[in-house]
Amino acid sequence: MGLISDGLERAVEQAFTRPIPSSAGAQMRYLVKQFKGTRAVAQELGVSQRTVERYVRNQIRRPRADLAQRLADAVRERWQPRVRAKARKQAATTTGILIDTRARFGFTAAPGSTDDARIRHLTLALPPHHAARLFDAQAAGASEQQLRHVAAEALGEVYFRDGGRRAHDLEVELTDIEHLQLDL
Repeated sequence: MGLISDGLERAVEQAFTRPIPSSAGAQMRYLVKQFKGTRAVAQELGVSQRTVERYVRNQIRRPRADLAQRLADAVRERWQPRVRAKARKQAATTTGILIDTRARFGFTAAPGSTDDARIRHLTLALPPHHAARLFDAQAAGASEQQLRHVAAEALGEVYFRDGGRRAHDLEVELTDIEHLQLDL
């Protein structure tokens, strides 16, 4: 994944109403329930079916570090899908999304203006239609570069063009992201 897609996922995860199961056994039982069987969970995690069964019965309690990470990621990916959908819908229709980034912004502007790229730190509230574009692009399987382009257009519209009040022909490029955080 990339910075923007991971940032969108972390922002949606903040809307969870219950914590993710903490023990390996509870996480494995949750996945078995979601996948409706141990074979599919074993294939998803890259372990044997017998290993999954042992975790379900609490015969194994502490997974290796790599398996623990894959297990936690698989549970987090499937945890509270309706809460996720509701948070995305609310951000895309009413509340918008807050973006905090430190990145290099470059411009394509009219002759005579300064279009040198420079590092800026921006914290902006993006309107709901920009949040909807980001979520739609992510759902459509957009690459990280495409998500950066959508985010750059949103930042250009909100910050640099000030909603159409200035710099009408300014095209914004977002590169060298040092920090990016998204909140709903």
